[in-house]
Amino acid sequence: MSNFSKAQTVRKPAVTSKHGIVAAQHRRAAEIGAEVLAAGGDAMDAATAVSFAIGVLEPWMSGPAGGGAMMVWRAGEARPYSVNYGMRAPQGLEPRDFPLSGEGIAGDLFPWKRVAGDRNLEGATAVAVPGVVDGIGVAHGRWGRMPWRDLVRPAAALAREGLQVDWYAGLVIASSARSLARDPDAAALFLEDGIFPPVGAWTALSDVRLPFVRMADTLEAIAANGPREMHDGDVARALAADVAAKGGSLRYEDLAAYRATIDEPLSFGAFGGRFHVTPTLTAGPTFADTFSRLEARLEALGPEVSEGERLAAMATALSDAYADRLVQMGDHESPVAPGSTTHFSIVDRDGNMVAMTQTLLSVFGSKVVSPSTGLLLNNGIMWFDPEQGRANSLRPGRRCLMNVCPVIGEIGDRRFALGASGGARSCPPSRSCHTGCWRSAKTWKPRSMRRASTFPAAPPSSRTRRCRVRCCGILRRASRFERPSACPSPTPSPARPG
Repeated sequence: MSNFSKAQTVRKPAVTSKHGIVAAQHRRAAEIGAEVLAAGGDAMDAATAVSFAIGVLEPWMSGPAGGGAMMVWRAGEARPYSVNYGMRAPQGLEPRDFPLSGEGIAGDLFPWKRVAGDRNLEGATAVAVPGVVDGIGVAHGRWGRMPWRDLVRPAAALAREGLQVDWYAGLVIASSARSLARDPDAAALFLEDGIFPPVGAWTALSDVRLPFVRMADTLEAIAANGPREMHDGDVARALAADVAAKGGSLRYEDLAAYRATIDEPLSFGAFGGRFHVTPTLTAGPTFADTFSRLEARLEALGPEVSEGERLAAMATALSDAYADRLVQMGDHESPVAPGSTTHFSIVDRDGNMVAMTQTLLSVFGSKVVSPSTGLLLNNGIMWFDPEQGRANSLRPGRRCLMNVCPVIGEIGDRRFALGASGGARSCPPSRSCHTGCWRSAKTWKPRSMRRASTFPAAPPSSRTRRCRVRCCGILRRASRFERPSACPSPTPSPARPG
């Protein structure tokens, strides 16, 4: 039951530009990316700036100590690329340190059995090897034009300003205050007197700020020394030492050995066009499986399909594909908290596109802060099934099975980049938003574009619950760009250069 008005609707206007667009979940991050495009930067330059900036502005969602993936479209080559920078389990991790509690299922984010003390959810024991900085560094090294330092320093400047505690930041911090208070460094950074969530003015503008001085120093070091500072440099050493001191298994050797990859995407045809998604250990294969199942179901229903039958077919396809994902997918190389993810999409004046998703996994990740670096740490170990003998069972050095689902779609000369946040619920809204964009791309109606990301998004579960997600996307046709409305968000933020 909700106290909100049942008659209230939220809509955002479509945005057009001839010089490129940034669609992000935070206004200031989107504006920083738009400034990069206005200065002649590539879509990848803008994505680099937005990634670091949004990690400061919404630190509970993502940051340098997280992981993720991106889809890239290079207009000059007329081809897509996938960049994977997902997290890994540390080599020194011992599965026996995560015994099952016997208390049933941990929560509704993943259907894993509960671990004693929630050691895979909170605390330093839940920290996996991060990959965001190396992933962005690899992509920028391949496609970026502007100097790395000039793209990271705006984020460092934001950190020096401190996090402004508006009503939404105050609400998010308050919702996790009990868990944050368990880590002295997280409590010192986010809570007043280490106990109380900060509260700004609810009925007027305020300038309550949280000091992110150590984070600013870390970002300055990454800006000056390059992306491998996070893995090979003093930042890596300090980060590993902090995690070890708090009882985690992450070590400097894990960070130094980490390498993001540029891969061939998983591309497939559907409904007269093509999708390009991230392959393996993301929601990309599940996304493709969903479309395959949906096409088969709709074909079986015949040409006269009602809207109700279409939505039922969509829900069934999602549920079946997701069930297969949890049973079959995992790294074969050798949930209590809500999902914490951010997505942004960018297109530049040349038609290059980036759909990027990055995450700490849960809100505030492991609820642990590295005191030397000022960074919130991920809880990527939660992505593993704590039961042994499963496709995605927890093992040392193993890659995490992520839920991220950045996608690039094309039909004729029209392309779109889109994705969503929402943890385990990222794939369903991405599929729903892409269906809306698909219809709009065929007809090229701006009104349809504004409605594209408000289509129903069924969660991958038979249990009834709200699907709170935020979609960000861009559709491109020739030299014209259309930015569809995002799903309702506390901080909806389209931005465009001049």
